[in-house]
Amino acid sequence: MKRNILVVGAGFGGVWSALSAARLLDLQGSSDVQITVLAPQAELRIRPRFYESNVHEMKASLLELFDVTGVRFVEGTADRIDPQGKRVEYTAGRGVHSWLSYDKLVLATGSQLIRSNITGIEHAFDVDEIEAATCLEKHINALGSYSDSEARNTVVVCGGGFTGIETATELPKRLRAVLGDDAKVNVLIVDRGAEIGAALGKHISPSIAEASAAQGIEWCLNASVTAIDPDGVTLSDGRYIASKTVIWTVGFRASPLTAQVPGERDPLGRLHVDANLKVIGQDDIYAAGDVAFAATDDQGHVAAMSCQHAISLGRHAGNNAAAALLGVPTTGYSQPKYVTCLDLGEWGAVYTEGWDRQVKLVGQEARTLKHTINSVWIYPPVAERASALSAADPSIPVA
Repeated sequence: MKRNILVVGAGFGGVWSALSAARLLDLQGSSDVQITVLAPQAELRIRPRFYESNVHEMKASLLELFDVTGVRFVEGTADRIDPQGKRVEYTAGRGVHSWLSYDKLVLATGSQLIRSNITGIEHAFDVDEIEAATCLEKHINALGSYSDSEARNTVVVCGGGFTGIETATELPKRLRAVLGDDAKVNVLIVDRGAEIGAALGKHISPSIAEASAAQGIEWCLNASVTAIDPDGVTLSDGRYIASKTVIWTVGFRASPLTAQVPGERDPLGRLHVDANLKVIGQDDIYAAGDVAFAATDDQGHVAAMSCQHAISLGRHAGNNAAAALLGVPTTGYSQPKYVTCLDLGEWGAVYTEGWDRQVKLVGQEARTLKHTINSVWIYPPVAERASALSAADPSIPVA
């Protein structure tokens, strides 16, 4: 009877966990271990691009890739983890409940946007999932049928972090495409920080400020949204901004499934893991991607919730789960290099290196790099066995 490595999740962490495990099994000539991926759909959803238009295209099918690498796919949504029984309960089509057993489990169920409980939050859009981003896109495309008004022409983005900035700087061009080049469009970012782009650090902030000014994006600083209604938002300083389009971008947490695994968690719900990405206190459970609280180096830095870290975390988690099952040496996770590439709309982008975000490229040169990252580097490998397995080598540097 075959032993089973179960990977829950088909995001960046899950896909690369499965491929890395398959790579090691191939290298070891092992044929008695089955790799199974459990996820709602056999596709990698390119979440870092959900702020863009044509969001329905931001996904890549995984069936052929899994087929050529010997990975079994099970369609379903994980509901409950039973660490003692070493099995995962899931819901398949038509609400059918079933179980999958495992010898080693890799939890890679990502993170999700946690909406505030403020009054009227149901009126806000977001770009957390394809379905939500598609809903926003349809709304923006329909604005041209609305009567001309300040509320129609104004978009309020709640949150001045990475997602909020990339979303906001994408919008002026999209709004003009719908409302006309002569339309007076207004994009506002509401942020609790005291300075523009403060959440991303002093080195990157000037580029954010310049790009915002060039595109007419206004920042409402030292403020937060306290209420939303169909016609606008109320801010903590008492201001009311008329808007038919409010986008929520703050409050990400690890998948709630992490709460079902005994172990220590950080304030974002991520499970503490050791150098092999095994959940501390668990012999058979590994974590990858946004559910892992993992040290990237010996300087106190921890992996961010990003595809940059999720890919490498997946390569190590899958490899080490397979290595533990086969009794061969593991490969400790280390990712000391850290980069940031922030899209700033038509103005360009800004690329930085290091945890202190030292600026290396700005403007259109940085945007060319951002396009390469988003359209090439973060996509899964082609469905050819040798190259796909080779790409899952945990020794490959990411960033």
